[in-house]
Amino acid sequence: MAWYEEAIIYQIYPKSFNDSNGDGIGDLEGIRQKIPYLQALGINTVWLNPVFVSPQVDNGYDVANYYAIDPTMGTMADMERLIAALHEAGIRVLLDFVLNHTSDQHPWFQDALRSRDSLYRDYYIFAGENGRAPNNWASFFGGSAWTAAPDASGQSYLHLFDAKMPDLNWRNPNLRYAMGDVAAFWLDKGIDGLRLDAFIHIAKADLAQDFPSTQAPVLAEPFIANLPAVKQWLRPLVSRIKSDYPETFLLGEAASADVPQAAAYTARDAGLLDSVISFRMFADDQKGDDLRLPALYQPKPLAPLAFKQAQVQWQQGLGDALPVLYWNNHDMARVATRYGHHDPTASKSLAMLMYLQRGTPLLYYGEELGLENLALPATAYQTDPSVALFIEQAQAVGYSAQQALAMVNQTHHLAARGPMPWTAGVNNGFSPQTPWLSDGQQAQVTVSQEEDANDSVLAFYRRLLQLKQTALFTRGKEQLLATLPSVYAYRRQLAGQAAVVAVNLAATPATLAVTSTHTGLAVGAVSREAHQLTLGAYAGAVVTEEGKK
Repeated sequence: MAWYEEAIIYQIYPKSFNDSNGDGIGDLEGIRQKIPYLQALGINTVWLNPVFVSPQVDNGYDVANYYAIDPTMGTMADMERLIAALHEAGIRVLLDFVLNHTSDQHPWFQDALRSRDSLYRDYYIFAGENGRAPNNWASFFGGSAWTAAPDASGQSYLHLFDAKMPDLNWRNPNLRYAMGDVAAFWLDKGIDGLRLDAFIHIAKADLAQDFPSTQAPVLAEPFIANLPAVKQWLRPLVSRIKSDYPETFLLGEAASADVPQAAAYTARDAGLLDSVISFRMFADDQKGDDLRLPALYQPKPLAPLAFKQAQVQWQQGLGDALPVLYWNNHDMARVATRYGHHDPTASKSLAMLMYLQRGTPLLYYGEELGLENLALPATAYQTDPSVALFIEQAQAVGYSAQQALAMVNQTHHLAARGPMPWTAGVNNGFSPQTPWLSDGQQAQVTVSQEEDANDSVLAFYRRLLQLKQTALFTRGKEQLLATLPSVYAYRRQLAGQAAVVAVNLAATPATLAVTSTHTGLAVGAVSREAHQLTLGAYAGAVVTEEGKK
């Protein structure tokens, strides 16, 4: 069994985790200082969001130098010390590897702009003439995916994300080899794996082809995601990595991939990835949406039945590959805000539901505290025009600006990137200076408070992760059970052992039949009489089945 088949991953957003030098921005040394906390939590792998040199247009995903650490994060010596210290603590390291694009400040792109004859011109995607875009494709960040090149060529360059983040041209074999060199550099430093950011976008359709639409520009997802060439170009990179570093864990971000696509990326004989993260694992209840407004920033509860249908498809459809089990990350609102009902009981039971399933847990820093989204001022969203547009639209149909902003804060990913609250007091112990992102409020929960409380969300996560590391919950088979729509229940079985995990996703009590001899880990109001298990509001329990040990 590969080490990563028993990984419990903790995602750290470095600039928000811990500030060691008092500048208001988290850094590598700050992470190193908190290794004892990570050990006590019970994780065995960390994933670091980008730490490379970057203008920070997109918080590090706009890389200007893959071979150097951004000064706000520290130095290469700090990085080497962090890797060594994590390894000494028994914790593996994954780095975010941005494959699809670079910063426009990257030397490759700067050289590409100097001349159409530059060796690096073909490292990027230039097309069109006389400043006109070659097609009607839109950027994920809004507006056209094309920007006129700031040279005399008349061409435009493609950027599926921000205009300052030009897409790389993976058709170019030299570019593909150069990206392999980047991977090798960091693997030589001793990292244990790579999280391949937005890899599903490295192949594009015919640039001359518009996507049929009544509006322009249009997000042409079928032209820019999961195309056949993604596998063709990724396979040699993976082969090179696995040949030289056979124990490397390759985790791909396949945001829009469905189950069959994810299965194709992770099949044992495909020569591609070990696991993928898809955003299509959830199901929201949209019945309460205000149809006068875009759905984007309207809070939505979980749709329990549809969620169960989605989860069981991922469990059954991946073959031998393990699903990645997660509730939140840096690209979505925090689970305690999104689905947790602002209730510590719900935070605990949701963790129980998700992480005891068959698969690889991926925790987002702070979720183990029940941390919620920040209540940011409107000025915090100045770089995201969709927010101002939503607030304007909401006001036009009768919402106040405060009500509209509250909806944004409950749903926007930026509000989920706040500093880790370590202690009560100045800036919640994160930094003596005002953090890079802050709502100016004292955190409702802190690490120090929760470490002193046996019934805290943190204490529960520690117990839960100990249970996750047992053989039954690492390697056991999973079967989703037929229950009320509001109850999520499944059985784990392995070599004569069996347990049922049952969680009530509703505020009203629910009862289900169980054959059990023992109620183990429990959350909320849980009672058992004979073969009936009753779960109170958002309660959950693990029960050992009768006749099993």
